[in-house]
Amino acid sequence: MLTPSTRPRIRILGIDPGLRVTGFGVIEKVGSALEYVASGCIKSDGNASLPERLGTIHAGVRELVARYQPDQSAIEIVFVNVNPQSTLLLGQARGAAITGLVSGGVDVAEYTALQIKQAVVGNGKAAKEQVQHMIRRLLSLQGDPAPDAADALACAIAHAHGGQGIGALNVVGTRRRHGRLTQIKEKK
Repeated sequence: MLTPSTRPRIRILGIDPGLRVTGFGVIEKVGSALEYVASGCIKSDGNASLPERLGTIHAGVRELVARYQPDQSAIEIVFVNVNPQSTLLLGQARGAAITGLVSGGVDVAEYTALQIKQAVVGNGKAAKEQVQHMIRRLLSLQGDPAPDAADALACAIAHAHGGQGIGALNVVGTRRRHGRLTQIKEKK
């Protein structure tokens, strides 16, 4: 029987990518419980060149991987919005974060904003304030985290709850096939 001290701990690093501000959140999943570890932001200099800003994001994510040693990571998927140039820049920031995770040896799962909000708030169209409030409650925080950090923590929580993203948490005795979790049958 697993006791609280022998339950496996899974450390998850959530990333909310942004060219100016990239949010991060680190949680641990112990059984079905979630524990807050850390959160914050990687900020790039708005006056720096694009390659320098992307380098700041990559280096910042690599530093987070080295400091917190996550077992898994989750990042928000970027969709096209009204301004194609903004979408392109955001995609490049996301790419810098993903390469920082992968080069640090961490598996990366990807989730849409809708999936993240659905997993955390129960409503895929929830407002940022609702997400912040639920993060505070789910992780027993003293106050609401900053918006970018809250989004990153929400991404990590969505992954911890076994979201639908690539690389979602594996459940012992099951496998994913055609997007579904199925039982593994024992051979006789």
